[in-house]
Amino acid sequence: MTKFSELNLNPKVLKAVEEAGYTEPTPIQAGAIPPALAGRDILGIAQTGTGKTASFTLPMLSLLARGRARARMPRSLVLCPTRELAAQVAENFDTYSKHLKLTKALLIGGVSFKEQDKLIDKGVDVLIATPGRLLDHFERGKLLLTGVQIMVVDEADRMLDMGFIPDIERIFSLTPFTRQTFFFSATMAPEIERITNTFLQNPERIEVARQATASETIEQGVVMFKPSRRDRADSEKRNLLRALIDAEGETCTNAIVFCNRKVDVDVVAKSLKKYGYDAAPIHGDLDQSQRTRTLDGFRAGDLKILVASDVAARGLDVPSVSHVLNYDVPSHAEDYIHRIGRTGRAGRAGKTMMICAPRDEKNLEDIERLIQKPVPRIPDPTARGGATAEAQPAPETAPETPAEAKPGPKSDDKPASRSRSRSRSSEKPRNAAAKEAGEPATRADAPAADKPAADKTGDEKPAADKIAGDTDKDKSETQPRGRQSGSRGGGNQSNNRGGKPVVGMGDHMPSFIALSFEDRRTG
Repeated sequence: MTKFSELNLNPKVLKAVEEAGYTEPTPIQAGAIPPALAGRDILGIAQTGTGKTASFTLPMLSLLARGRARARMPRSLVLCPTRELAAQVAENFDTYSKHLKLTKALLIGGVSFKEQDKLIDKGVDVLIATPGRLLDHFERGKLLLTGVQIMVVDEADRMLDMGFIPDIERIFSLTPFTRQTFFFSATMAPEIERITNTFLQNPERIEVARQATASETIEQGVVMFKPSRRDRADSEKRNLLRALIDAEGETCTNAIVFCNRKVDVDVVAKSLKKYGYDAAPIHGDLDQSQRTRTLDGFRAGDLKILVASDVAARGLDVPSVSHVLNYDVPSHAEDYIHRIGRTGRAGRAGKTMMICAPRDEKNLEDIERLIQKPVPRIPDPTARGGATAEAQPAPETAPETPAEAKPGPKSDDKPASRSRSRSRSSEKPRNAAAKEAGEPATRADAPAADKPAADKTGDEKPAADKIAGDTDKDKSETQPRGRQSGSRGGGNQSNNRGGKPVVGMGDHMPSFIALSFEDRRTG
């Protein structure tokens, strides 16, 4: 077995490695460090958790041990897709360069430009940055990349997923053609392969594991989740998540719960805290200081459950994560590899579980096709409660009247019958309340005999005319003259019904209003 002492590292770097407790390199480190020290470009492909960060950090420090940086012109550049990964790389440089007089700067979002400008103006040997913030400094005229001797692209496949490839190509064009390039990724998509063919010169390809494979020390499983009702799906899914955590008992010392959406991260974290779990969220919309505190608390063991979006899936090194739970099936199959790679690191055992709803089954098939084996199914710990809920579902809408529960007429008649039943059902409670209060019933339920005579005359006569088959012409001949004139002239018809006086104006009514149409003409 190769040892670090056999890799021709700088003695001061080797001393820092030994003080950190490492004696034997991982396969990716043993394969990448010698050609990197020889000045070759490196294309490293390895599954997550295999030590890719040290495989470029150690040779960079050895190569940069001699020399000095000039103001605004860094000697080396490391590009990372996320703030957390960039901060982690910076920590690795601090660990391994403590016996060297090298300076570094970390350029990430959420931090003041002024403080970063001060570091760049002094001159830095190692510049660690996210692509967006790096280009911001360059466009402000605060940074020159013409002095870069070594350039590293870490987690290149994540760069592709986040849409950073155009920025990467632009940054490559701003650096010298003679630079040495290290390119590391867990998977090799066609777009990434195109970039490596364009910007790397005869690279040494180190592939220590089949692409898109998970560590053999990770126990995988998936629960096929089917909600009892659509409107209960979210709450039942969170209940299933808590049941999975409880089922692990004391073996679950800490865990990362991954969600596809940032809003779900907040909801799941809040739900877990509500039920007494020690949980906190981390995603891209949170303030950088809050993200840093949360991650530091999780690493220190002060926080047991970290609920995260994919911002925490790539490259974060928390050595002793016992469980990873995928609350959602990842949309991209490659993300599954990176998520579960947060556990089972450095040869440790780990366990990962995933919740698969019916709409996620196609994404699950893509994952199984990528890893070339089925993900084992595990029983649902809430199956008993779920079966009861399915056997006795609560009705979505209760029938409004008993008549609606019976077989109705043809489909064409359903809307009318439903509207009539609604009107009857809505009036019955009012009538019952009216009876208790001693008030008369409403018109819809009042007996026909109790209706006023004027209503009888006005409502029943047209019906009688229709039964007799009278036409409009016949009606005009048989009806009283006053009614015809009242209907034509728009006057008050009640004035002509049996000579009854007009109700409403009393003694103040002008006399001409009471005249019939014929009287007005003759008068």
